[in-house]
Amino acid sequence: MKNRRNKSTKFTLPSKYLLLILTAVCVMLMAITFLTDFPSTPVSNLFGFVIMPFETGISRVGVYLNDRTEELAQIRELLEENKRLKEEIDALTIENNALQQDKYELNSLRELYKLDEQYEDYEKVGARVIAKNAGNWFGSFVIDKGSNDGIAVDMNVMAGSGLVGRVTEVGKNWAKVISVIDDNSNVSSMILSTEDRLIVSGDLMTMNQRGSITFSQLVLGEGNTVSVGDKVVTSYISDKYLPGILIGYISEVNGDSNNLTQSGYITPAVDFAHMEEVLVVMNLKEQIDEKEAKAED
Repeated sequence: MKNRRNKSTKFTLPSKYLLLILTAVCVMLMAITFLTDFPSTPVSNLFGFVIMPFETGISRVGVYLNDRTEELAQIRELLEENKRLKEEIDALTIENNALQQDKYELNSLRELYKLDEQYEDYEKVGARVIAKNAGNWFGSFVIDKGSNDGIAVDMNVMAGSGLVGRVTEVGKNWAKVISVIDDNSNVSSMILSTEDRLIVSGDLMTMNQRGSITFSQLVLGEGNTVSVGDKVVTSYISDKYLPGILIGYISEVNGDSNNLTQSGYITPAVDFAHMEEVLVVMNLKEQIDEKEAKAED
């Protein structure tokens, strides 16, 4: 049985050898055809019957491979173009961000310039904010000017449309500022239109909840009233702040239980969520008072 199986086993030729043999035959027949002048011979007929289909197939394969090669080249060019465009977009994004920053700084400087003109009687110096307290608001922060620049404790600080706060600590090249929205801040103030006095108190929780700070102890003079939108400025009797600097606008008024005073909320004139540059007033309140006292004498 074993011998019969061996005898019945068919001979097989690996495909790669078969392809090699057929290729060699094709090449040989093509050579014979081109080198002889017998187009009507059996060899020529055999070439037309056997070789032509191979040539056609090889030609199609060549066209297909050529098309794929061109497609790969185009894909490579598109990938390179896409990479270049991405780099250009990144560069333009960076440039646009820089322009937006320059625009914001320019607007900020314009506001400071207007503020400087509005309070032209006071000597001022510009400073940049370099650090701040934790949280969303600039309750307290540090500027890049100090005693080397003539900065002293209790100097008033302004930005935007009005009062920011005052200097509380000074180093050689830095100073710390506490703003009017800080919980530890209390400013003797007045209603600009009536000069009725009140106390403006910082309140960071209220700032978080409604974007306002509080006022209290408002005693209106006879016939005077207070309305939403009235301006609140620093008063003449403040011991730390120069008079007449805008703090904010009345946003809500409530009568107290004693029926004598009123309290409520003020919307600050300064954007305490965004602050980069400020103006430090180089005149101290006590110096102004002394100068006025001497002038009266």
